[in-house]
Amino acid sequence: MDIFIQQVINGLVLGSMYALIALGYTMVYGVLNLINFAHGDVLMIGAMVGLTILKLVDGAAPGLPGVIKLVIAIAGAIPVCAIVNILIERIAYRRLRNAPRLAPLITAIGVSILLQTFAMMIWGRNPLPFPQVMPSESFQLFGALITPAQVMLLVLAAASMAGLVLLVEKTRMGRAMRATAENPRVAGLMGVDANKVIVLTFAIGAALAAVAGVMWGANYSSAQFAMGFVPGLKAFSAAVLGGIGNIYGAMLGGILLGLIESLGAGYIGDLTGGFLGSHYQDIFAFIVLIAVLTLRPSGIMGERVADRA
Repeated sequence: MDIFIQQVINGLVLGSMYALIALGYTMVYGVLNLINFAHGDVLMIGAMVGLTILKLVDGAAPGLPGVIKLVIAIAGAIPVCAIVNILIERIAYRRLRNAPRLAPLITAIGVSILLQTFAMMIWGRNPLPFPQVMPSESFQLFGALITPAQVMLLVLAAASMAGLVLLVEKTRMGRAMRATAENPRVAGLMGVDANKVIVLTFAIGAALAAVAGVMWGANYSSAQFAMGFVPGLKAFSAAVLGGIGNIYGAMLGGILLGLIESLGAGYIGDLTGGFLGSHYQDIFAFIVLIAVLTLRPSGIMGERVADRA
């Protein structure tokens, strides 16, 4: 039972990060019907900027609590990622809104390669160690071990997702986002500025990716220019699993995918003598993606237009 609880906690931590990234995919798809495959690299930018800020803060004020340092790093990474994502939308995607769907897809892949190249030029190609600002001692929770960084990640992820739900469901801008997702032309006739809504959607998605990026680096103690590729693909799988275009589906899909990976690597790895252990845990995400696309292409929660952002 202790092993099961440990794997569940690990899965919740991993799934929370997937959920934050998947929300960026699903929000953009809900508004534009566009898959922004450069979104994983926005996470990478957030991690790299957060790493740089952490080093500066650690050098200037080493006595600050680790939680405060991470909050400062996240606060600095969010506007940078938002600006990067807004520029991506303005330069790469805006002219392609009415183009065939293949054109934005190829553009997104090109933007991803471009971001990775710029990051490699700025921060280098070698993995960079993330400063250990949080206490490394784990404490027990229901017989399992959890670190302070993981607790902070879970709290930030829950707060971010709750804030997004409130924004979409309870605010005027949220109504504008849902109206634009429903029908951009009719929303425009009702006084909704579609361009403003789209820019805000990209900015919110980037902010969530920045939180996930900094916490990813803090959790795994490393960051490098290509780190966003695999998490981005897995988060896309999570969005498809939950129902692409549905914010609740993205949250559910991210959590489920994290649990599937963690439990699969733990238990199936044991059953196969380690052959499908932690080194092969990536396979579970893509098995899930293939299964969902084959058996239920709309995802677990389908596509409820009223809940899209």
